[in-house]
Amino acid sequence: MNKLLLLLSFGAVLNASYSNCKMKNKNYEDVCEKVVKNGVSYTYANEFLLSCEKVNKLDEKSWKYLHPDKVLVFRGNEKRANNTLLPHVPRIVRHLKKYAKVYDFTEAEFGVNREVVAAILMKETALGKIKLKHDAFEVCNTMVLKTKPITPRDKWLLKMGKSNMASVIEYCYKKALEPKKCNLPSSYAGAVGIPQFMPNSFVYAQGYKTDLADLNKMEDAIVSASKFLHTKASFDSLIEWERLSDIELIEGAWYDYELKHRNSSLVYERNKRDNHPYKCFLCEAKNYQYLRKYAKKIMVYNNSSNYAIGVLRLAYESHVKLVDKKGE
Repeated sequence: MNKLLLLLSFGAVLNASYSNCKMKNKNYEDVCEKVVKNGVSYTYANEFLLSCEKVNKLDEKSWKYLHPDKVLVFRGNEKRANNTLLPHVPRIVRHLKKYAKVYDFTEAEFGVNREVVAAILMKETALGKIKLKHDAFEVCNTMVLKTKPITPRDKWLLKMGKSNMASVIEYCYKKALEPKKCNLPSSYAGAVGIPQFMPNSFVYAQGYKTDLADLNKMEDAIVSASKFLHTKASFDSLIEWERLSDIELIEGAWYDYELKHRNSSLVYERNKRDNHPYKCFLCEAKNYQYLRKYAKKIMVYNNSSNYAIGVLRLAYESHVKLVDKKGE
């Protein structure tokens, strides 16, 4: 009997017509109001946020990974990841050759080096080989339901969860997907597709010779990552690789610096979120302001210093091998 009542009530939700965003959960109200403002119907927004099939699913594993202690561990692992990926440079070169026409287009259109984009895609999902085991909406919903906005970080996490939840709803509405069929495989943090876009970055997604982008398709991932860097990070002029010829030495020196200075940054003097001061590695290094300029752009994609230096090293090594291969 209880199951029958549940099914009947759920059916009533799906068949109802809504004209406002009044809900018991204030955070859901905020999400509803945001998506309606951006063109989603009240009915669709309510169906999504009142659907037991979606909002009652919590991703406890992703929530565990988002704990500050785990985040610090992941950041520490970034350095090891950089070293692990270096032997895969030949694979990046093969990838660059395979998709040369796409990269020709993106370099001309956005002014972003192909080697940088390929290095990012390698770091994010091993050029599409890593399988994503979470669901973007469930990850964001878990953030919203479990975060208590006490600390600055908590408030930021809640804001991010609501923003990305709204973006998922808007995306699925535009794709004409039923809420229960809006399934976007993601990382534990809610990032989607080969380039690992957070849902609120879907606005930068662009297809290669298609109207709609599929972030699980390599061509679209290349174009979208290039557009993101161009538009959001003002990356519009190609790196002159000869000016980064000592990137290996710089990378090693940065790792040593980071070990000595716990609260350090490759390029920034202060944390953008809370204005907390950093020990800045490149800020006073006059000979390396060119590298600092492009590291900043890459950190718009991922704000980890080790991520940025790793991308630049992978990109440089890939460029060298790509040029060598052309010369054979």
